[in-house]
Amino acid sequence: MGRRLQQGVIIVPSALTLGNLFFGVWAIVSATRGNFVTAAWLIVFAGVADMLDGRVARVTRTGSRFGEELDSLVDAISFGVAPALIVYHLYLADGQWSWLVAFYYVSSAVIRLARFNIEQAGHAKTVFHGLPSPAAGMLLATYYPFSQTAFFQENLSGLPWPVLITALMFLLGTLMMSHVLYPVVPKFGFRTFQGVLTLALMLAAVAAAVTVPALFFFPALLVYVAYGIGKALVLGFFERLPDRDPLLDEPDGDEAGAELRELDYDGLAPKQRPWPQRRRRTGPEGD
Repeated sequence: MGRRLQQGVIIVPSALTLGNLFFGVWAIVSATRGNFVTAAWLIVFAGVADMLDGRVARVTRTGSRFGEELDSLVDAISFGVAPALIVYHLYLADGQWSWLVAFYYVSSAVIRLARFNIEQAGHAKTVFHGLPSPAAGMLLATYYPFSQTAFFQENLSGLPWPVLITALMFLLGTLMMSHVLYPVVPKFGFRTFQGVLTLALMLAAVAAAVTVPALFFFPALLVYVAYGIGKALVLGFFERLPDRDPLLDEPDGDEAGAELRELDYDGLAPKQRPWPQRRRRTGPEGD
């Protein structure tokens, strides 16, 4: 009974990751059919599933290298390809080479996820090195629902949004590959004033996300992106770079590019025969 329960717990994080993939593929299908509002909220649902799978894996201590790789592959679809398709069908489909902006964004998301696996996957994080791909993907996706609100139509509809969103896509791709540090979801609790304040702000954000999602997600994510840039410029976070950029394939020691991993030497040892091997006689006794 205990073993079955353990196996069931191990499946939960991967099931959430596949749920992320399900919403991402569904968003792609919706975008190709012109249902951009549906596609946007499906990408938000994918973001929720992506947030939960990592936390469930850490709480249950069922994280694995397989789960990390699966999560990155899925994120490339849900927060790379799907948002890029939404913007492509909205503003880039008529240009002959404008799709290259979407290609740049998707490439940046893939590179950012590959770097994340090298640097931060499987470790406790206080900041993200570069803009997280879920934040970038949800920001692009939720623009369209925000553009359909009365507030947008009355106050912001006169701006050149095709140019602005195209520039935003390029900026987000650059930020994902950058060294700008972005905060993770802060811890909350009841023991300290800061923890209580954080909890109150998170509850307010959840209430706004549920009641007025079209007015909440795009501005909130835009503030998150601007916060990272502003903090990097004001506090000089560009000086806090890693010793070696993992994007650069430079020699590191005598074994350049070698993969360091623990070996199970018991598995390398030759198996013992189930019966004793007879000694072969090469001549008469006494030789």
